[in-house]
Parts: sequence; structure tokens; C-alpha cells
Amino acid sequence: MPNATPELPTIPPIISVDDHVIEPAGVWQDRLPAKYKDIGPKLVRNKTKSMSFVGGVFSYEEAGPGEDGTWCDWWHCEDLRSPLTRLSAAAGYPRDEITVTPITMDDMRPGCWKQKERLEDMDVNHVEASLAFPSFPRFCGQTFLERRDKELADLCVKAYNDWMFDEWCAGTGGRLIPLPIVQLWDAELAAAEVRRSAARGGRSVCFSEIPPFLGLPSVHDADG
Repeated sequence: MPNATPELPTIPPIISVDDHVIEPAGVWQDRLPAKYKDIGPKLVRNKTKSMSFVGGVFSYEEAGPGEDGTWCDWWHCEDLRSPLTRLSAAAGYPRDEITVTPITMDDMRPGCWKQKERLEDMDVNHVEASLAFPSFPRFCGQTFLERRDKELADLCVKAYNDWMFDEWCAGTGGRLIPLPIVQLWDAELAAAEVRRSAARGGRSVCFSEIPPFLGLPSVHDADG
């Protein structure tokens, strides 16, 4: 008799600790005080006049009224204009189409930003649990470090973390793992936010591997 084919071992589901999430429109608009809704983060759909990534530099230009361009969803916050790109929401696209080009939320796979659909995508990908880094706040919250209004920035950090715990990860039985950000510009605020996250079950936090590259810690002269 021919030898029986050996039975292959069962591969356990993956625990992914380097995923990403595209924040839905309501993350900040649903949580910020009324006085900050206009200048706080909000999604605006407008055309993109140009977009490129050359020599490590990401360049883009929002189209003005009446100008031609490609429809794109943009985050507006204070004077910041930050477009969504297909590279940040590449799931479902063929490899050759994963490029630095404008994208809207409607063009993305829903699992990029919807909890139920993300869990379904994880099932397809043999993923048991996922820890997702932010997109608009950048990997450790640099977007809010760079904002002029630090009261707004503090509220934005807390709003993101509330969404992360209360909406993105809630009710998933630990499959979506909370990954909060902190107030990089203020050690006391950051420590308090770490404690606030820990009190509701958080066991991780986004942080820069080389803070001096972000100008941290801040250096103040003797007069403050």
C-alpha cells in the first residue's frame, strides 16, 4: 500500500499587532464641544488637484472651486488639510492598483472603518485578534502634537481614545485590541491618559520609538 499522506498541523489564527484603521467621520464631530466642531477634525469631500510621493516626500494639493481633479475625502482640522489615499486603505485592491492616489470612504472596503465588516475580514484572513494604529492622528498622535490650540488637541486625543474603546473595540470579546494615543506635548496629561485607558482595560499605548525626532521632550528656557 502507498504511504498515507501525513496530516498537516492546524495553523492557529494570527494575532496581528500592526494593523490600521481609517477613522469614521463621527470620531471627533460626535464628541467635541460645540465651539470646536468647526475647527476640529471633520471629513470634507473635495477634489484633489495633484498627489505624489517622490523621494520620501508626500505632496498634494486640494482643488479650488471649479478646478478639475479627483474626488477625495479630506480631513480638515484648524489649517491642516490631509487627504485620504488608497495606500492607507488598500484592502481589496489588486497589488498594481495600490498607489498614492486620492480615495473617498465610499471607495474603501467597509472593513477599513466599520467594526462588523472588519471582524468579517479578519475571519477571512485567519486573524483572531487585531491591534490597529490610527490614520489621521498618525502613528502616535503627532497630528495633535502639531496643533496650535492645545485645549483642542487634548480633547481630540481623548475623543479618539473614547471612540477606540467605546465603539471600535467594544463588544468584540477582545478580538479588536484598544490602542490609545497620548498627549505627546505634556507628560502629566499623557500619564493621566494612560491611567484612564488602563482603568477601562487598556494594556497598550501608541508612542514614538525616537521622541527627539518629533522635537520631544520640549526644551524651555529658564524663564519658561
